[in-house]
Amino acid sequence: MSLAPSRAYPARPILAASVAVFRAGRVLLAERVSPPGANLLSLPGGLVEVGETLEAAALRELDEETGVLARITGFNGHVEVIARDGDDRVERHFVVASFIGEWIAGEGRPGDEARTILWADPGRLDGLQLTPGLRPLLERAVATMRDPS
Repeated sequence: MSLAPSRAYPARPILAASVAVFRAGRVLLAERVSPPGANLLSLPGGLVEVGETLEAAALRELDEETGVLARITGFNGHVEVIARDGDDRVERHFVVASFIGEWIAGEGRPGDEARTILWADPGRLDGLQLTPGLRPLLERAVATMRDPS
């Protein structure tokens, strides 16, 4: 029997972690393959495993999805992703702890979970198809990097 929570119609919110990795003023975005947010650009991230810290999960998912290595430089808050079906039942519910990171190595490569990898200027996101809530999250990350106090 699997102890992993069902991602569709979960019994309770599912904990995940993501990281906004910056390199030379650009942020790493990945096009999601699976819901929620399939075919949209978002931060690399995924589910937290039992016994794993939030930071470790964010860095593991970053490496698995993109091949990029980074170090965490700060916490950027959390995002709640709640999707309802046509009957108003909760189809998906994720609580994502989001971190800020500094690039160490790797150019980024597409894979099973990230169809496209893009290093984007966080001030020039118009025209990009982003997951809901990503723009304010990136604005907060940029502001935190400018004034880390």
